[in-house]
Amino acid sequence: MNRRNFLNWVGVGTIASSLPVAIAACSSKETTHTPKSQEWQKVGSSNELNANGKLLAKNTSLGEVLVVKTSLPNNLVAVNPRCTHAGCTVEWKSDTNKFVCPCHGSEFSVDGKVIAAPATTPLKTYTAKIEDDTVLVQ
Repeated sequence: MNRRNFLNWVGVGTIASSLPVAIAACSSKETTHTPKSQEWQKVGSSNELNANGKLLAKNTSLGEVLVVKTSLPNNLVAVNPRCTHAGCTVEWKSDTNKFVCPCHGSEFSVDGKVIAAPATTPLKTYTAKIEDDTVLVQ
């Protein structure tokens, strides 16, 4: 065996022996803790929400969150307020129960679905609740 063949075998052997480690590192492991996105996050107080009918939290672990009170049975709605068309912050129109983008006129239903273009992707929605004086989203 010459030097070149020996080095090729050593290189192939090194790669082959590290393959199980790479596969193990990439495989998903079950964790016992709840992912941050599934924990309840505090976004403000119910006093703030009651004063304006809406609450915009900019620096949460979920990103920006807009919580609004509606006239619907489950009266709290929480969404990511960035329009999926161009990234402008949507506004809540309580008289029509919809979110409207002031930049290009996209409209979203109370559950975040697109009801008027140019946006084609719905707003990300969250579950919201009030505990004591705290507004929480998940």
